[in-house]
Amino acid sequence: MAQIKNEKQYKAACERIEELLKVVDNNTPADNKDMLELDLISEMVAEYEHEHYPVEAPTLVEVIRLRMYEMGLTQAKLSKMLNLSPARVSDLVTGKSEPTLKVGRLLFHKLNISPSVILGV
Repeated sequence: MAQIKNEKQYKAACERIEELLKVVDNNTPADNKDMLELDLISEMVAEYEHEHYPVEAPTLVEVIRLRMYEMGLTQAKLSKMLNLSPARVSDLVTGKSEPTLKVGRLLFHKLNISPSVILGV
């Protein structure tokens, strides 16, 4: 299968994807030539991006902040939810301290944060 070899080809492939997205939709048959081309180019772009623009796993601090945003929690509300002091929650949210095993379990159960993120693995 062909590969994208440089940034110029990558940009051209992205532009072609944009063009194809204007002519196909969810009802386009899988054997349509535009849909086939879109699938192939998308796979090539995904491979190039995986190699040249890797996305790192989020940190625990980033996930805690995201969950707080999603759940509409302030640090004070999170403090009450986890039964922790406001200072302890502040340390967790700013990354000044790591969670204990007990706090890690609370983060898993109350905020649905993956154990792998909590453990940093």
